[in-house]
Amino acid sequence: MSDEKRGWLSRLKAGLSRSSSRLSEGIGGIITRRRLDDESLAQLEELLIAADMGLDLAAEVVGNLRRTRFNQEVSSDEVKRAVAAEVTRLLEPVAKPLRIDPSKRPHVVLVVGVNGSGKTTTIGKLAKLYRDEGRSVVLAAGDTFRAAAVEQLKIWGERAGCPVITRPQGADSAGLAYDALVEAQKLGAEILLIDTAGRLHNKADLMAELAKILRVLRKVDASAPHSVLLVLDATTGQNAHAQAETFRDLVGVTGLVMTKLDGTAKGGVVVSLAEKYGIPVHAIGVGEGAADLRPFDAESFALGLVGLEA
Repeated sequence: MSDEKRGWLSRLKAGLSRSSSRLSEGIGGIITRRRLDDESLAQLEELLIAADMGLDLAAEVVGNLRRTRFNQEVSSDEVKRAVAAEVTRLLEPVAKPLRIDPSKRPHVVLVVGVNGSGKTTTIGKLAKLYRDEGRSVVLAAGDTFRAAAVEQLKIWGERAGCPVITRPQGADSAGLAYDALVEAQKLGAEILLIDTAGRLHNKADLMAELAKILRVLRKVDASAPHSVLLVLDATTGQNAHAQAETFRDLVGVTGLVMTKLDGTAKGGVVVSLAEKYGIPVHAIGVGEGAADLRPFDAESFALGLVGLEA
C-alpha cells in the first residue's frame, strides 16, 4: 500500500471516529462474550437503525447473523466484520468515481446543494484534484447572491491555478453559467465546474433558477450539463434524504459528494442514502484540506465506519 493511500485511510478512520466509536461501543456493550440470542440481535438491530444505517441493512445484518451464528458465542470483532461486509456489499454498486468525458470540451459539472453543505469548498477541492492530474479547469461562481461564496471560489481558483468566472453580486446566475461555458469552450478547457445557490426555503425560486441554468447551458451545448453533483452535509443525518429527493426531482442528480463526515456520529447516512436512492457516491470529505476529499471506496468506508483497520 502506498504512503499516500495509507495516509488517506488513517484520515478516513480518524474522520469517521465519531460514527465508529458510537457503533463500536454499542456493539461491544451488546456482545460481551455471550451467545448470540434474540435479545442481543434485537439490540444490534436497534443500534444499526439509530446509527442512520437504514432499516433494510439492519435487518440484513441481523438476519445473516441469525442464520449463521445464532446461539453461538461471538466476539464484538466478528460482529463488526459482519456489519462491515454488509455495508461494503451495499455500497459497492454506488461507489463510482466521477468520469470526465474527454469527448466533451468542456465536461460541464453542475454542483448543487443547500447553502452550508460545503458546495463551494467541494468545487475548490475538485478543481485542485483535477489540476494536480494536469487537467485544465474553469470555475463559475454561480452563487451570485452570496458574496462570500464568490470570494471563497476565487481563493480556491488562485490556489488551483484556474480561472474563475464571476459577475457582480445579485447578477443573473443563468447568464453567468452561459458566459462561463462560452469562455471555457474558447479556452479549450477540459472541465467546467459551476457553483449554484442553494436556498431551499423557497423551493419555487430555486426550481425556476436551476431550470433556467439548464436551459441556457443547452443553448451552448445540447448535452450539458454532463454531470450534476449534489453535495450533502453528513451532519444533517436523515435530512440528507429530503435534500436528495428534492434536488433529484429538480435537476436529475447524477452523483453525490458527502462532506463533513468528520463532524458527525451519523456517518451511516451514506449507507441509507445508497440503499434508498442508488445514486452513485463519487467522493467523501473528512476534513478541511484539499487532500481530505477523495474518491469514495466502499470497503475502506465500511471498515472505518465500524472502527476496523483495512
